[in-house]
Formats: sequence, C-alpha cells, structure tokens
Amino acid sequence: MNVKEAIKKRRAYRSLDPIEVDDELIRDFAETVQITPSCANKQPWRLIFVKDKKELNRLFTVLSEGNKWVEKASMIIAVYSKPENDCMIGERLYYLFDTGMATAFLILRATELGLVAHPIAGFNETKAKEILKIPDEMRLITLIIIGKHSKDINPVLSDAMKLGEKQRPPRKQLKDFIFINRYNRNSKEP
Repeated sequence: MNVKEAIKKRRAYRSLDPIEVDDELIRDFAETVQITPSCANKQPWRLIFVKDKKELNRLFTVLSEGNKWVEKASMIIAVYSKPENDCMIGERLYYLFDTGMATAFLILRATELGLVAHPIAGFNETKAKEILKIPDEMRLITLIIIGKHSKDINPVLSDAMKLGEKQRPPRKQLKDFIFINRYNRNSKEP
C-alpha cells in the first residue's frame, strides 16, 4: 500500500474487533513516530501505550458519553507534550503541529497494517493524566484508539455514528479551503 492509498483507506471507525497487541506492534508504531519530522528535530511528542485490560478499564472511566464505543479498544495510545518541548517562535504553539504530524504518521501506519487508529478528544484530560501519571505541566492532546474494524456495527453508536460506519462522512469542497497565491476575501468562508 502506498501513502496515498493509506490516506484514502484511513477511516475513523468506531466498531472494533480485538487484536493481539504485542511488543513488536508497539515498537513498529514507536519507530514510525520516531522518524516523523519536527522543528529542529526536537520531537516534542510523548506517548504511553496502554494495553493492559485493567489499565484500559481505568481509562474508560474518563471518556465522554459519546465515546462509550472505545470500550472495545485493544490499546489506547496517549499522546502528550508541552510547548517547551518544541520550537518557541513568538506566540505559535508549534508543539501541537509537530505532535499532530507524529499522530498522523502513526494513524497511517496503523491503516497500512489493516488496523483502526482513531484519535479522540472526548475525555476528561485531568482525570486521564492522573490515571496515566502524566505530569501536570504536560497537555494530553489526544487518545488514539487501536483495534481492527468490525463488520458488526457496535450497538452503542448513535444513528449518525452508525451511518459513518457504512459510508465516509461528507468532506468540504476544495473551493471551501484552497486558495491560490493569497486569501480571496470574496470566497465563501468555510
């Protein structure tokens, strides 16, 4: 599978079947993230791979109501960082960009391996950091849910989520976010 195929195939499925999570898979993901580009090669991201069922169950308690489907996860990857871990250029929070790129690389690698890697924002950051023992000064940016796509739709999903399991949700038109040479004030704002 080439990169473009992985990008097109990637989906944020919520109906998951279990997978075997071994040290080889974790190392594969870690090595993928390790070579992600970053400002001045600072590699600001930090990851915790949670695969132990007891620890996963503890994390399930911090999820928002809409993320109950996560309880089918075989692994959760906590992605965290802080501004000082990366280039500090004025007011820009560049660590978020670099950590986002590392997350995208990991998601594409999971897709290439036939897995689902679904990042979520619906969790209580403070409680999740306590469970994971992440230092207070760090920001828990996302939790990436790992599993294998199930053909059986998870019954806890809302109707909209169930539809998303069957078809890719609509995307914005290119004209809504692409400009050539400069921003065009006459264009429709997204």
